[in-house]
Parts: sequence; C-alpha cells; structure tokens
Amino acid sequence: MAAVDLATHPGHLARRLQQAHYLLWNTMVSEEITSPQFAVLNTLVAEPGLDQRTVGERVGLDRSTIAEVISRLGRRGLLDKVRDPQDGRRFLLRLTDEGLRTHKKLTVRTARMNQVFLAPLSAEEQNLFFDLIRRVADAAEGLRNPAEPLVAQP
Repeated sequence: MAAVDLATHPGHLARRLQQAHYLLWNTMVSEEITSPQFAVLNTLVAEPGLDQRTVGERVGLDRSTIAEVISRLGRRGLLDKVRDPQDGRRFLLRLTDEGLRTHKKLTVRTARMNQVFLAPLSAEEQNLFFDLIRRVADAAEGLRNPAEPLVAQP
C-alpha cells in the first residue's frame, strides 16, 4: 500500500498550523495566558457581563473547557463572577482591572504575532485565507451536533 500525501490532508495541515501558532504565542504573546484564555478576556471586553455558557459559545469552547478556562482566569484575579440579579442560579463574568490591563497588553502582542504568522501571505492572500478558514471552521461547527450521526465509511 502506498503512503498518502499528508500535504492534501487538512487535519495534518491544521495541526502544523496550530503548532506554529502555539510556538509564536508562547514566544511573542504570553507563556502564562493561553490563546483560549485571551479569547475569553477579549469576549468579556466586547461584552461584559456574559454568563459562562455564552462566553463558551462565543469562543467555541465546550462546557468543560470553558469551565476550566474561567476558573484559571478567576484564580489569576483577571475576572470576577457576580450573581445574576435576574437569575440567582447564574453567574455573570466581568474582567477585573488587572484583567483589563492584561487584555490591553496582550492585544498589542497578538497584533505583532499575527503579522509574523501571516507574513508569508500578501494582504489579498490574507483576506482569502481568513475567508476560507472561517468557512471551513463555521461548517465544522455543524459537525459537533449533526442531525444524523456520522458513520465511518469502509
């Protein structure tokens, strides 16, 4: 049996892209705050007072992952949970002053990192890249809870 060309496998390329992003993130942005944690901070800057479930939906994290991210950010003193006055069972999330300062600092660093990450592409190619990867990512969201179960083909 012949080997397959992994350059034609989107999962393989996505993993390589993620590895490159992880390396750049750790060297240029932060070793303490992860990219998903930054996404949560960023979401709460844009929409303060969201509940945990909604933040998870906004950033594309499942329930257990968003719970751990929120917990870590809370332990670092970057966000506070306040009981929802409309629904005492729910907590709303807000960034602390330190959370806002951290977001501001990391926003500058992420902009620099993205310039390095996307440097191989022209501005037009970057727009196309974002359009294509967004379309694939959006379509993949539907695979999480498909109407019909996905079955491996023989």
